[in-house]
Amino acid sequence: MNKKYLEKKYLQEIEFLNDGIKNSKNPYHFFTLSTNSNNNPESRTVVLRGFELNPFTIYFNTDLRSNKIVEINENPIVSILFYDNLRKTQLRLKANAIVHSKNEIARLKWENTALQSRKCYMAPFKPSSKLEKWHPNIPLEFLDKDPDKESSESGYDNFCVIELVCQNLEILELHHSGHIRFRKNFNTGKSYFIAT
Repeated sequence: MNKKYLEKKYLQEIEFLNDGIKNSKNPYHFFTLSTNSNNNPESRTVVLRGFELNPFTIYFNTDLRSNKIVEINENPIVSILFYDNLRKTQLRLKANAIVHSKNEIARLKWENTALQSRKCYMAPFKPSSKLEKWHPNIPLEFLDKDPDKESSESGYDNFCVIELVCQNLEILELHHSGHIRFRKNFNTGKSYFIAT
């Protein structure tokens, strides 16, 4: 095991991340985002919507009214977790989160958001709000159909893009003969093995 292996494995995971943007069967299409809420961890699953290598940046979309936005605004340092059960590979990242709402980045992502996804942002209730009785939290007239583009524009006010600028990455490969774990620091560019 040497530094060449680290680079090869790193590049392999980059390929999986790029594929995970569009391929819903790729386990990296979904990831866990953890934030801090009054010194309590909060985790949820989100959908990978974009990835850039330099700097190492991950994107996802969410409702501007959600609790995670409040948490990010209070403390933008977040933790990210990907896991591929078939390959027994885990990616763990620390990142600085940036909220994009009603700007060029948000508008570009919104224009490329499918109508069936747009209707989620037309929700009458703020995410995590208490309901007196169950409600699908999408406009009732669009329960069984997608909105037209003009109607869907009302969701843009609630739409935002989260940009996650990563500081470091840990890759863990599980093996019966001994796990392999290493860290890549994006600030220094250095990679090194770490104990499991």
